[in-house]
Amino acid sequence: MRPLTPEETTTLFEKLAKYESMVRMAVSVGRDQLASLGVCFALDYLAQYAKYKIWIKPNGEMPFLYGNHIVKAHLGRITDDTPEHTGVVILSMSDSPLGFGVTARSTVDMKRLQPTDIIVFHQADVGEYLRDEDTLF
Repeated sequence: MRPLTPEETTTLFEKLAKYESMVRMAVSVGRDQLASLGVCFALDYLAQYAKYKIWIKPNGEMPFLYGNHIVKAHLGRITDDTPEHTGVVILSMSDSPLGFGVTARSTVDMKRLQPTDIIVFHQADVGEYLRDEDTLF
């Protein structure tokens, strides 16, 4: 991810200030449950500024949202020159942020892979909140 400009940093902290009461309550929440809150809150804001992004086809959205890795067959497009083992934001083809991942291969290497080869390792997604809703609070 690229560093934020001073204006972007100010905007981010202003938005965080609005959620002060939520942050205070988060101190008493376990780390596993807090990850779900962080994904829902941060994803929309970080997706705007991410240096590396991957867009997945509609048929790949549900497998990713159920916690699976992304295979080459589900790749819609990718930021040019994305290196291997780099954090990426996963987006739908309609630019809706879906989650975070780590590339398994570089953009150059992905061209030679089979359709069933993993290209992005799943880290977190917006579906986690729904999957773990009964254990969050």
